[in-house]
Amino acid sequence: PRPFAFPADHGSHPAFRTEWWYFTGNLGAGGGRRFGYQLTFFRNALAPRAPARASRWAARDLWLAHFAVTDGGGGRFHAFERFRRGALGLAGARPAPFRVWLDRWQAAGPAANPAASPFPLVLRAAAGEVALDLRLARGKPPVLQGEGGLSRKGAAPGHASYYYSLTRMPTAGTLRVAGRSFAVRGLSWMDREWSTSSLAAGQVGWDWFALQLADGRELMLYRLRLAGGGDDPASSGSLVAADGRKRHLARADFTVEELGQWASPAGGSYPARWRLRVPAARLDLEVRPLVADQEHRGTFRYWEGAVTATGASAGAPIAGRGYVELTGYTDKETR
Repeated sequence: PRPFAFPADHGSHPAFRTEWWYFTGNLGAGGGRRFGYQLTFFRNALAPRAPARASRWAARDLWLAHFAVTDGGGGRFHAFERFRRGALGLAGARPAPFRVWLDRWQAAGPAANPAASPFPLVLRAAAGEVALDLRLARGKPPVLQGEGGLSRKGAAPGHASYYYSLTRMPTAGTLRVAGRSFAVRGLSWMDREWSTSSLAAGQVGWDWFALQLADGRELMLYRLRLAGGGDDPASSGSLVAADGRKRHLARADFTVEELGQWASPAGGSYPARWRLRVPAARLDLEVRPLVADQEHRGTFRYWEGAVTATGASAGAPIAGRGYVELTGYTDKETR
């Protein structure tokens, strides 16, 4: 564990090989139309130190960004990816004033009074026939996942990440899909992780769930799947109360039951419906995708999309929305 400092930790951590800024959200428009969005930025160091080269093109880091919009009303999923080197201002991250960007895709805070807060955050991205322009307000304070922000991914030293989340950010803005613009409102979630060697041998992928419940709580779970079947004991999660207090969940504290499968047109299949239970919290949820096909079929194949949750909390009906990510189910795993 290490102390976290904000806004500094919203910026880059070049002492580690890999990190990401992961924005997802569920948005609603007039007439009950529903959308999901994903805007994610990844930094991957190609070497431990910057190259000793005079060229302005010389880069130590490779940057990747994914932008996706799920149109629940239209039943379509739009996904895009871009790569850039970390040179010439093409891509990068800074803490104050906060900004992470790749070309014109960006998440940025206000330029005024940069040391105080990155809010309101402005997210902008456009590709093909979709575009988003969103403002994310301050919601709950950062949630330090795992043990004070140290999220273990295996038993051996080094198989861990530093991990915090912003789990409930009120969001408003505009979304353009297929030539139409929609005024949208909803909630966003940001995950931040950085590490050098997070996955252990024998782990083939993960299932990650992030749900915002109607009673003001958030549930995050991840399963680290093993090649021989079953889950790594390091799998864990958290349940965040309406007042922001976090309860850490060990693998024994929750169950994930797969209720269906979806076959990808590119080959392979993914789980398509789940039952999540947290017995100590008397929480029992069924989670369904907003659209069946939310698979990224770019350089890396994985499924990530908007979901709906329904079920019971202490015997009373409860609902929620969120995002699910599934990796390692095809021959082009994301690592």
